[in-house]
Amino acid sequence: MHGSPKGLLFAIYYPILAAIGVPANLAVIVILYRGRCGLSRCITYYLVSMAVTDLLVLITAVILNRIAGIYFPLSFLSITPVCSLRSALNYATFSCSVWLTVTFTFDRFMAICCQKVKIKYCTKKTAARVIATVCTLSCFKNVFMYFIYEPNYIINNIPWFCNIKVIYYTSSAWAAYDWIYIILTPCLPFILILLFNVLTIRHILLASRARRRLRAHSNCQNQSDPEMEKRRNSIVLLFAISGSFILLYLLFFITVLHVRIAGVSYFSGSNFKESNFILEESGIMLQLWSSCINPFIYAGTQSKFREELKNGVKYPTRLIVKLFK
Repeated sequence: MHGSPKGLLFAIYYPILAAIGVPANLAVIVILYRGRCGLSRCITYYLVSMAVTDLLVLITAVILNRIAGIYFPLSFLSITPVCSLRSALNYATFSCSVWLTVTFTFDRFMAICCQKVKIKYCTKKTAARVIATVCTLSCFKNVFMYFIYEPNYIINNIPWFCNIKVIYYTSSAWAAYDWIYIILTPCLPFILILLFNVLTIRHILLASRARRRLRAHSNCQNQSDPEMEKRRNSIVLLFAISGSFILLYLLFFITVLHVRIAGVSYFSGSNFKESNFILEESGIMLQLWSSCINPFIYAGTQSKFREELKNGVKYPTRLIVKLFK
């Protein structure tokens, strides 16, 4: 595996992804938790929860799954119960990350497009309840993934590796669960995020035209619009996060549709066609990259976040200077 170009690519890509994503998400959690970025508590709750789940995705899917599989293929992580647990955690954190992006997009849709409901819905209490509900349901939904595996080998009474049980493909109950899983993650979230963004853009365009007409009648064409300036940061943040999600999950979404419509199987060893392997692995690589892109979005769109980040970088430097004085 290491000797092939694909194996070398994976062996380099995933450690770099973890090296960038883990400290970046930790920095986001610390900076946003301090509450000095000028964001509402509601938005902060969503962004912190998204950073936490993205961090967990990097730990479970990238470090414990991909990196461990490449560099430590025969470690205790490959024992079947541990392997099954890793898989269930991987699916659960992935589901939490996806659905928290949906709830954040919906929250911003409500804040921008539904002013009457905004006061009741866009609060820190509602955000905390929504986050707790999403995480609980995601974990419950993916508990069953633990039970779909059986060992590939049993050596000295120790089961090794994870192989999907035949009953998963033959049982109508498992087939129904598989369809529910695919619909809930990633098909429905992808469609909902697209829908909320289209509705939000439509509302913004209509509102902007109405405000321009109103300001034209009031002879205020040359003055800045404080209302639009106030909402611009929130709008830019929303579209940057949801837009990056759509772009980075698009290939993964296409892969899922390809598997279902064409009736092919996911990657299962050397019998898998080269084109299908490239499609699936490229989708997964982009999907996992989405777990470390948000910190860069915050740094690029939020000036106060950049200031906090700069202060955080400068603090160790000032501390070292003081120690050597």
